[in-house]
Amino acid sequence: MSTKDSDPGVDDAIRALLLLMPRLVGRAKRLRIPDELQSLALAPRHLSLLSYLLFDGPMTVNELAIRLEVAPTTVSLMVGELSRKGVLERREDEADRRRRIVSITEEKLPAIDAWLARGARAWRNALEPLTPDQRRMFIDTLHAYELGVATDDQQS
Repeated sequence: MSTKDSDPGVDDAIRALLLLMPRLVGRAKRLRIPDELQSLALAPRHLSLLSYLLFDGPMTVNELAIRLEVAPTTVSLMVGELSRKGVLERREDEADRRRRIVSITEEKLPAIDAWLARGARAWRNALEPLTPDQRRMFIDTLHAYELGVATDDQQS
């Protein structure tokens, strides 16, 4: 099935996705981590956290936890780990000194930006032509797929 075929049946769409998904995962795994980040042993969970900070700017641990859909303690551990490695920094919130704002360090920002920008550009090119409803349906479909795979994993 090519992208030009219209109105594919469910089975045709499944076949196309079964071919496409491994290629997408393979390409994501081959994304070259910049030399200065190689030694940091970054995991996929770090990628999501760094992406939020890169694209949405500095935020609190609680804000990151909400976006990442994990407990604040999990984010706090990741932030601590990446802070020790010189990737993130925590500073007082000027408006509320009890809160800490997390951001990417100036030193690591260019490498992280270069690393993540390619994927962001690819998503932008894929999503911009879609209507807001189509984008929502695409995101919801990926979520449903992830949930289905996770549910199957738990039943195995």
